[in-house]
Amino acid sequence: MAALAAPAQQPGPNYPMASLYVGDLAPDVTEAMLFEKFSTAGPVLSIRVCRDMITRRSLGYAYVNFQQPADAERALDTMNFDVLKGRPIRIMWSQRDPSLRRSGVGNVFIKNLDKSIDNKAMYDTFSAFGNILSCKVAQDVEGNSKGYGFVHFETEEAAVNAIQKVNGMLLNDKKVFVGRFVPRKEREKELGEKAKKFTNVYVNNFGEEMTEEKLKEMFGKFGNIDSYKIMSEENGKSKGFGFVSFKDAESAEKAVKELNGMELGGKGLNVCRAQKKAERQQELKKKFEMMKLERLNRYQGVNLYVKNLDDSIDDEMLCKEFSPFGTITSAKVMCCEEGRSKGFGFVCFSSPEEATKAVTEMNGRYIVSKPLYVALAQRKEDRKAHLTSQYIQRMAGMRMPQMGSMQFQQGYYMPTMPQPQRFFTPAQMRAQPRWTAQQSMPRPGQPQIAMQPAMQRGPRPGGPRPLAAQTRPAQPMPQQMLMARPGVQAAVPNMAGPRQAPSFKYTPTARNPPQQVVGQIVQTAGAPPPQQAVMIQGQEPLTATMLAAAPMQEQKQMLGE
Repeated sequence: MAALAAPAQQPGPNYPMASLYVGDLAPDVTEAMLFEKFSTAGPVLSIRVCRDMITRRSLGYAYVNFQQPADAERALDTMNFDVLKGRPIRIMWSQRDPSLRRSGVGNVFIKNLDKSIDNKAMYDTFSAFGNILSCKVAQDVEGNSKGYGFVHFETEEAAVNAIQKVNGMLLNDKKVFVGRFVPRKEREKELGEKAKKFTNVYVNNFGEEMTEEKLKEMFGKFGNIDSYKIMSEENGKSKGFGFVSFKDAESAEKAVKELNGMELGGKGLNVCRAQKKAERQQELKKKFEMMKLERLNRYQGVNLYVKNLDDSIDDEMLCKEFSPFGTITSAKVMCCEEGRSKGFGFVCFSSPEEATKAVTEMNGRYIVSKPLYVALAQRKEDRKAHLTSQYIQRMAGMRMPQMGSMQFQQGYYMPTMPQPQRFFTPAQMRAQPRWTAQQSMPRPGQPQIAMQPAMQRGPRPGGPRPLAAQTRPAQPMPQQMLMARPGVQAAVPNMAGPRQAPSFKYTPTARNPPQQVVGQIVQTAGAPPPQQAVMIQGQEPLTATMLAAAPMQEQKQMLGE
């Protein structure tokens, strides 16, 4: 099939979100795979694979949101119909408003397609007539083409042009039909009208003695016949069904009314309107679904599921155990092929009240040697959905405490921001007593020192000593006492003069500014080397600098005088 060049798709004002719909995805395609593929076209904001709420299985389509519409357009032009996990993906602009899809404007139906024509081949053919919003060839479960498809154009003019140019053309040596898309409701209405006017009749359930001549003779009395045929196998044996085609619908309708149900050779003859296979399957499916719903409604609330049955319990014993609670319409213990009990069964009552009473009384009761589990019977789909929902809720409940404990542990073990060290002058260190009352007892090998707490001392004679009266200037503290933060340098204020706010100089490695602490002293580059200290058990290390910086009265206490 000759592929026509497709013009570049323009997002236009209808697609400002730069969002793409990606369909025909394999079940195991994840967001990570799509991100790896689409991120090559440009920055991706988000990707979401749509999944079933209960089973979390992929629904086969996803949405990819780009930052820029140009990137989305590039992905649409270059990645459409690329193979991902063995399936060609189908990309189109995301239509948030469903009214455009449901209106049928610009939508075209194509049938009688060759099996080799796929989505890409049909897209390449019809893109010559205008921008395509969606293009899809219908496929069966195995991925084979069903021979028809749909193309949704952006404008109605493009759709009309495609119908005029392609309808009746040969595509891969097959004449295709191209027409306007008709919604299902309208098609069913048309089929209903056609069902009243038919000329082809289907006949079955007759024996091998039926021949084509007998078939013609039987149906010929109702009107003129165009053709008649009995289907047979290769060896000539009849398959038991055939077709009769009349010239007018009135003759066909009269034949169906007269011959349907007539007994022939001990069998009831079936005569009806001939249907296509797809139409017949759809009708049978609808019929079986109605029967299924009717059966479910009939047994809703009266059918009980009983499990944990002992192997010795049979149908009769099961019915006997549940009979005190009401009228039992059926009781069945499920068995395997060998006849052994599977351990569960069903009991059906005549009314919901009786079934409810049986559940209340029999659930948990011991029969033979096992406690029974009794509950209302559920459909397999409903039971599976319920169990899956319970599992998801249980897992979510297990995750919440773990997340809470993880947050607590993170908050507990999270390293705090480093705080600047605080350093005080020796005079400020003496603000609190250095010795407690328990330390007043002399220890062996330790000089006796008058240990009077500083808080109990009286006021100095003559009032507090002025700062200028100190004969010895303050000297820098030893390096053991000065543990400044790395990367922070500070100027030492003059202790003899008026107090000034310290000025800081930050290096590139400084992360946080240090807090300004009164009396804080940080070692400068010109600090003297550490001095020797006198170590006395139970006391701080005593150095000459500390002794020189202390007042006279405290010097005596520090020396033990």
